[in-house]
Amino acid sequence: MGVITLENEFPVAVAPAKLFKAYCLDIDTLMPKILPEHIKSSEIIEGNGGPGTIRKITFTEGKELNYAKQKIEAIDEENLTYSFSLIEADVWKDAVEKVTYEHKFISTPEGGSICNRTSIYYIKGDAEVNKDQIKDVYGKKTAGLFKAVEAYFLANPDA
Repeated sequence: MGVITLENEFPVAVAPAKLFKAYCLDIDTLMPKILPEHIKSSEIIEGNGGPGTIRKITFTEGKELNYAKQKIEAIDEENLTYSFSLIEADVWKDAVEKVTYEHKFISTPEGGSICNRTSIYYIKGDAEVNKDQIKDVYGKKTAGLFKAVEAYFLANPDA
């Protein structure tokens, strides 16, 4: 099994604690509200929200993905770190065993955040995955997600 590791930084004009809460703790209620054109629902199907919890995200029709299941690996509200693994999805089934995403939310001098994310792709057997395509496509999708969260909080500062 091969491993592909990618590093990304996502700047967001939202304070780290607020961004962490939205992205890590309130995802089931906020993400379908913020991105209704992409996310139909997000729900915990096993566990209590802590490590070991399984979450299912169902995407709207016509998207590349129909659903994804995530397993929370670690969550630290004090240090604003969060990691989860994508353990099941209807994309790359034959090539990728799982993907683990590790996040660290840090503050910027302007009062916003930087989300540092490490993505670790565990490749099945001799399968081939284009690292540049992953970096380009999924980096852009995640940047878009954070920009949507930013726009939501800029429009709704008391949310």
